[in-house]
Amino acid sequence: VQLQAFGGGLVQPGDSLRLACAASGGTFSHYAVAWFRQAPGKEREFVAAIRWSGRYTYYAYYSDSVKGRFTISRDDAKNTVYLQMNILKPEDTAVYYCAGGTYSVSVSTYDYWGQGTQVTVSS
Repeated sequence: VQLQAFGGGLVQPGDSLRLACAASGGTFSHYAVAWFRQAPGKEREFVAAIRWSGRYTYYAYYSDSVKGRFTISRDDAKNTVYLQMNILKPEDTAVYYCAGGTYSVSVSTYDYWGQGTQVTVSS
């Protein structure tokens, strides 16, 4: 399975942006899919994840820093996971990566990674 993340860009504080993570070469409907981000000089950190938990049931998880502002969703028919980011702040600036694997907040449980997309929040 290959993942491709796209949708990043340069926005102003308070703006919104939607990232997408598209899978090819297989399906990730039974994987957890997460978004991580990495700012310059910092470790890659967990942002949000969504995992399949039975027929038509998914659970979503968020870091405290994005809870209430970001929403993760998935469209298994399109093999795509989205991250809707609202009320963006300068501290959200980072390269955002999507990953597929077993749910956790650690990078180590995800086997598949997208290439990253840059999000810059600046006035």
